[in-house]
Amino acid sequence: MINKLLIANRGEIAVRVIRTAQRMGIQTVAVYSAADQFAQHVKLADEAVFIGPAPSNESYLVIDKIIAAAQQTGADAIHPGYGFLSENEAFAERCAAENLIFIGPPTSAIAAMGSKSAAKAIMSEAQVPLVPGYHGEQQAADFLLAEAEKIGFPVLLKAAYGGGGKGMRIVANKAEFQEALEGAQREARAAFGNDKILVEKYIGNPRHVEIQVFCDQHGHAVYLAERDCSVQRRHQKVIEEAPAPGIADATRKAMGEAAIRAAQAIDYVGAGTVEFLLDEDGSFYFMEMNTRLQVEHPVTEMVTGQDLVEWQILVASGAPLPLQQEQIQVSGHAFEARIYAEDPAHEFLPSTGVLNHLRTPAESAYLRIDSGVVEGDEVSAYYDPMIAKLIVWGETREIALGRLIAGLNQYRIGGVKTNIDFLRAIARQPQFQAVELSTRFIEYHQQQLFAASAELDLDYYATLATLAEASYEQQHSDRNQVWSQLQGFRLNQAAVYQLDLLHNEQLVQVELERSGDGWVNRRQPQQHYQVTRQDDGLQVRCNGQQQTVYVFHSGHDVTVFTEQASVTFTRHLVADTLTPSAAAGSLAAPMNGTIVQVLVKPGDSVEAEQALVIMEAMKMEYTIRAPVAGTVTEVYYQAGDLVADGAELLSLEEDAE
Repeated sequence: MINKLLIANRGEIAVRVIRTAQRMGIQTVAVYSAADQFAQHVKLADEAVFIGPAPSNESYLVIDKIIAAAQQTGADAIHPGYGFLSENEAFAERCAAENLIFIGPPTSAIAAMGSKSAAKAIMSEAQVPLVPGYHGEQQAADFLLAEAEKIGFPVLLKAAYGGGGKGMRIVANKAEFQEALEGAQREARAAFGNDKILVEKYIGNPRHVEIQVFCDQHGHAVYLAERDCSVQRRHQKVIEEAPAPGIADATRKAMGEAAIRAAQAIDYVGAGTVEFLLDEDGSFYFMEMNTRLQVEHPVTEMVTGQDLVEWQILVASGAPLPLQQEQIQVSGHAFEARIYAEDPAHEFLPSTGVLNHLRTPAESAYLRIDSGVVEGDEVSAYYDPMIAKLIVWGETREIALGRLIAGLNQYRIGGVKTNIDFLRAIARQPQFQAVELSTRFIEYHQQQLFAASAELDLDYYATLATLAEASYEQQHSDRNQVWSQLQGFRLNQAAVYQLDLLHNEQLVQVELERSGDGWVNRRQPQQHYQVTRQDDGLQVRCNGQQQTVYVFHSGHDVTVFTEQASVTFTRHLVADTLTPSAAAGSLAAPMNGTIVQVLVKPGDSVEAEQALVIMEAMKMEYTIRAPVAGTVTEVYYQAGDLVADGAELLSLEEDAE
């Protein structure tokens, strides 16, 4: 049995593994970079070892440092989590050479599935259905274009050695091919150290259904139900559920058996996931096999009652699988929502900052939170922006979905932008509730999903924010507080509290007048408000009708949370008037990140929408394009430079009309 386990990862998956290992009586070792010295996985582990600077290629991806940490602490096994080195065959080989148990499959299995093109050949031999495409070694651009034309547009370009949406592009026609190929190659090279690309027929409206497989060292293999991961943005999963709804039992069984054939074809050991595209006609096609634990594994745990990390540790120790296929029972339904620090309204750009306000729903037998952060922790630009995974279970899909919505309603985060409102909009979408699922779900329903935020009654939310500030003033007399300077009190005149609030550069003015034991909005004098505060809760009674909302203050900002949305306002001060930052011809970085490539130089003439700068943040690539036609006058950064959110990247003089 394993005695001491080093977790070669960070964040929520490191916390997840540590908790199971400690429950099993196994000592744990964390590793951490300079950015993670105060992280939760470091605090929870029995020991922790510093492994270098914040960038992952100087810390979490350096094999020598991970091995040295294991040897230094006397660990006899390493759990790679997911991402980083989890599917790195050189790392698995090194573990074996150093007599360290690698909690994952044999090196040969990682190698077989690490190359998507090689995996396709193996799956074809194992009679696992495949999507038409080119998976060979030839990588010349003109050759790949010719193959794409043979397959027929649209096609999908995919990194041969990777996953998670990195190095992936949908190409609609020949004209888009070259730029898309170059972008996919760059992203693949940065994320996986290999820019090999394969080309596949793009199936327009499939579902993404995956099978959780498990194999031991004694030749036994099982599949533990399936998950539907169709709801995605940028090819990355947003909400997952198990079991996959609306699938015929015969299809479910056929997919499970195909997944077992796939695993056995490469002599697999441990936890793996075989991912399929499920077409509308019930046909399914092998997409890839992830030779590690998946981010969404908790939904499988919720419906089977099994701890998959415990299974991993047992199998790696040489034990047989805890259950045989006929013993695996699936009960009820589970959802997982990935809560990210990102801005859905602005193309899901990552958001960085300190989690200076964090309130979560209470965990129970049917609600679970997997997270690696607590209030006060920072979401940095160096790593994936996931904050937490909210996992719920119910006896039926409808009950589980109700619990998901309730859990999202109780999740309140301040300090960074999040996708919570967007997740709630998906869960409430009639088509989602009716199981009308596909990988293009968000694309198809984008207008409805963003309608709620576009149609917000800002006057109502601004009134709540101002009521909160007025009540906050009454409870806090410290005159050094920005929000504690009650305005408008004059001798022999009504007491008035006035705020000018900005939301997305829209100004909302609110004037509250003191009236008896409450307040009246001067613009709506018929509305009489009474307010009671407790912690971040604000109990608002208006003309006899009572509602509880939640409010968080931070500097000049105040955020109002309701069951419909969360809205952040910034106090509008004359001294720091906020106006649109971008004059014509000025282009700013949309987030903290690194410049990958500058495509223009001073004096170049450019067309509107022409690519100017490519930058990378949180493992994803973003292209800055010209807002108008014009001439580049200055370029302020070069490839490799770090840039801050809002930094001007270059200047552009607009062409005269």
